[in-house]
Amino acid sequence: MGLISSLFVHKMVSMAVEGELSHEQYRADLLSRVGIDASAPIDAAVMVADIDYYGLCERIAETFPDKTSLTMQVGGSMRCADYKAFGLAWKSAPTLQDSFARAERYGRMLTSVSTYELETGPLTNFFIHHRAGAPCAGMGISNEQTLAAIMAIAREVVSLPFTPKAVHFKHSRPRALSAHEDYFGCRIIHGSDKDALELTRDALDIPNRLGDPGLSAFFDTHLEKELAELEHDMGLEQRVRIQITQSLSGGIPTLHDIALRLGMSARSLQRRLSERGYTFQNLIDASRRELAERLLANTEYSLAEIAFLTGFSEQSAFTRAFRRWAGQTPRNYRLTTH
Repeated sequence: MGLISSLFVHKMVSMAVEGELSHEQYRADLLSRVGIDASAPIDAAVMVADIDYYGLCERIAETFPDKTSLTMQVGGSMRCADYKAFGLAWKSAPTLQDSFARAERYGRMLTSVSTYELETGPLTNFFIHHRAGAPCAGMGISNEQTLAAIMAIAREVVSLPFTPKAVHFKHSRPRALSAHEDYFGCRIIHGSDKDALELTRDALDIPNRLGDPGLSAFFDTHLEKELAELEHDMGLEQRVRIQITQSLSGGIPTLHDIALRLGMSARSLQRRLSERGYTFQNLIDASRRELAERLLANTEYSLAEIAFLTGFSEQSAFTRAFRRWAGQTPRNYRLTTH
């Protein structure tokens, strides 16, 4: 299971309930789908499961005739202030390139399924959004929101007008592109090998309006502390399970694979898990079961597809394992949760 900041949930839900007569009840119902209490204050540090968020995106998008317009509205509504210290660090960075560098380093504070990479070259540059997990319609919606949000806060902080050279999306082209073109103001490429903003060197060098090296260094120190606390609070067991879940569609990961992702040796990881009362195999089983249950309850994937996404080579093996975990077949579980 991956995690995404509830900040994006609140933005999506706000757009969905706008203009609804019973908007407060509708808002509460939508938030409850991902386990959020509507009466609680909005806190970017509160996380929701990625699969739950993708399912919510798909449900909300079904009610809008122009789904691409919705994603641009949600992403475009983001502001630096929404991200608290992360947003201030972005705003105080000396240049736009420095802002992107902060996203590379501190993006994990907002999600465990996304990372960012600034790829520079002699001819063109890309700010790439990498997202782990099995592709689905909700993930495509979330990817569009993310690039739209990056554009929104970039335009907020820079001292000169900013337009990318092009915007790239991995997913296929929608029926209409007008919402994308109006928002980004550039060429939109679907079916690309990356989700990214394509940028000129001049764009990266644009100074930020409030850029201040001293203030930027202060927020770097603050964010390093928050990031360390986040990783500590998350707990080793949860961090291992997140890495396992993100690997399952490629087969069952080994202890060595996961240890490498976490920056430690396999021997060290095994010892630390044992000290906490866990075995690696237990976490493999728990991760596969949790992912299977969420996919069955929140997606329309076939049983064969879910078997693949949870690391099984055959549907029959998945069915036997799921019956052992849940005491019922995957099909029966889906019927009781839909």
